[in-house]
Amino acid sequence: MPLTAVLYPRSLIRAPLMTPLDRRRFLHETAGATVAALASLPAIAAESPPVVRGGHPLRLGGPVFNAPEDPVELARAHRRLGYAAAYCPSLPLHDTARLQAVEAAFAREGVVLAEVGRWVNLLDADPARRRAHLQTVTEGLALADAVGALGCVDIAGSFNPTVWFGPHPDNLSPRFFDAAVENARKIIDAVKPRRAKFSYEVMGWALPDSPDHYLKLITAVDRRAFAVHLDPCNLVNCPTRFYRNADLLNECFDKLGRWIVSCHAKDLTWDVEMNLHFREVRPGAGQMDYTTYLRRVAALPQRPPVMLEHLANAAEYDLGRQHLFDLGQRLGLSFA
Repeated sequence: MPLTAVLYPRSLIRAPLMTPLDRRRFLHETAGATVAALASLPAIAAESPPVVRGGHPLRLGGPVFNAPEDPVELARAHRRLGYAAAYCPSLPLHDTARLQAVEAAFAREGVVLAEVGRWVNLLDADPARRRAHLQTVTEGLALADAVGALGCVDIAGSFNPTVWFGPHPDNLSPRFFDAAVENARKIIDAVKPRRAKFSYEVMGWALPDSPDHYLKLITAVDRRAFAVHLDPCNLVNCPTRFYRNADLLNECFDKLGRWIVSCHAKDLTWDVEMNLHFREVRPGAGQMDYTTYLRRVAALPQRPPVMLEHLANAAEYDLGRQHLFDLGQRLGLSFA
């Protein structure tokens, strides 16, 4: 029997759900009505460190290559790179002693565990795989809560039958929205996390594909433990958003800022072909407005980590990390 089946009985997973008709209304509501409805919801509980010139100290993070197994050495390896945030290492949920050792080691070094990534398709076409993936993500949120990570993140899924994150016309449908709401509620209600959040990463071809759709998900899920994971590059799916990505960033922070628990950092360039082709590159090698991005992150009191990802090798991470440090210094921002 899977571990979470013991920790979280099946009866806890069965929470009352909104009807499909109720949830589908959210897709047709105006953004203004949604923002008004959200005004009364509680923001994410967050620490409030002293404000420095330009905002709160930024917590940058990324992977460590050739990572040591020892928790103390692993935390120190992050600090040697200048990181104040880390991806949660692979940990067994049942090993309480190791979980406590990892949490303590990273806390001593001042490195926050930013996120537990559970990159599986919650909408897999095969029912058995879909159930297994739901279990995987549920255990991921339980792990995040147990080890003191800020949250667990996955994409909402895809109806694509061959690529787990691939495009499909129904990924933007009311059916997709209903399923994403139901899965988020099941995962959160099964774990009942005391401190970790659950979030969906934004995508360019699946919900949530805009700040407004994320707002509607927050309202529909209706759980304090549901938060926002921001990867603005994932939202750039047309020339307007590419050229006006500062406007896109500001819209994200204006509408979603209070719920953002973690962020991803990469950049985009446009490879000119006969059709649209944006390509991920390291920060500073593309066109994303990192001046706006860093300033808006630094203004958030909960201090969501900014996590480098999807780079080819350690040298690329070194260049991307240094670019953000240098830019932050020029902007008068500090790093934890």
